[in-house]
Amino acid sequence: MKDKINLTLLILIFYLSGCATLSGPSTYPPGAEGLEGIYHRMVRGQTLWRVSKIYNVELNELIRINKIPDVRDIKTGQLIFIPRAQKIKPSASTLALESFEEFTWPVKGKVITYFGQKKNNIVNKGLNIAIASGADITASRSGVISFYSPNFRSLGKTIIIDHQDGFISLYSKLSDVLVTPGEKVSRGKRIGKIISGRRQDNYLHFEIRKGHLAQNPLFYLP
Repeated sequence: MKDKINLTLLILIFYLSGCATLSGPSTYPPGAEGLEGIYHRMVRGQTLWRVSKIYNVELNELIRINKIPDVRDIKTGQLIFIPRAQKIKPSASTLALESFEEFTWPVKGKVITYFGQKKNNIVNKGLNIAIASGADITASRSGVISFYSPNFRSLGKTIIIDHQDGFISLYSKLSDVLVTPGEKVSRGKRIGKIISGRRQDNYLHFEIRKGHLAQNPLFYLP
């Protein structure tokens, strides 16, 4: 019982320090004039997706109203306008944090092609992450392996995880696959490896999709 109370207190402290809301400033983002709402101050490592879940506002609406074309422009301490929102009660926020699982990076490495950029005249629908040969690829979020192909659209061995809440994640350019279709995986579980003799091929192609629509992974990754 004591451990459970301590966990609840830790989550509550995280909320109060990282999800603080402000009544000001009095100016609104262009396009939000006249809307009622509050401001949320972003903290290090926080995703815009988490903010949308806390306030029950669509992620795309936050992006549109705050005019955020590129998540890389979001800075720690930046104020994000939350339309039609009121200050969240700590009890409600604690429940949201306890039941909500975010995406994590499937591998450590440098992003060499971002969402929406062109590579060989093809618009990238995810991220290309350069990594060292032999790197482990892990599940970005819990789910079920719903698809495997040894050569998916010239991207090589590809896995898709169904997160069973409308989201899927895709992992391509794999050399070894360590899971099978129908298998349940938890976030962080090893699902494959990338081993290549050609350095330019040492990258993971990673996508997050909501339904069939490709999302910018950077809005979902810490």
